[in-house]
Amino acid sequence: MRKVNTNALEEFSWSSPKGKFSGAGKGVSEALGRDPSSTDLMKRHPFDVEILRIPAGATPYPYHSHAAQWEFYHVISGRGAVRHKDGSTPIEAGDAFIFPPDEPHQLTNDSSEDLVIYVVADNPIGESCYYPDSRKWLVRSPERRLMRGEPLEYCDGEE
Repeated sequence: MRKVNTNALEEFSWSSPKGKFSGAGKGVSEALGRDPSSTDLMKRHPFDVEILRIPAGATPYPYHSHAAQWEFYHVISGRGAVRHKDGSTPIEAGDAFIFPPDEPHQLTNDSSEDLVIYVVADNPIGESCYYPDSRKWLVRSPERRLMRGEPLEYCDGEE
């Protein structure tokens, strides 16, 4: 058995070049030994778990959908909103929701406190993403590459 205390995990943070997208997280699966670049499910793990922290007023990533990946979210604390194909839905502590493949989504913290969410994804090999607002694809074959016709940076067309 592998065990970690998530309170002791180091938090990593990110911000897009112009600051439109930012967030922080704790890689629970990686702390439990997950190797994200492996194709061996015993090393890769069949699911990925992250504790996502979205600071007040922040959006961690662009509006996107996954080609094969399912994502489950459970709000631990705070409030915010989820943009989805039918509009926007408020979320708060205790809410749980799921996005199957091909359903675009984006989280935003529209409150004055941190929004903390457990994210569980099924981690399929060969996953790709589509970004409707900028009409680009993220392709992992074998390396992660964003493209419209030529390679692009992650936030190209978003900020």
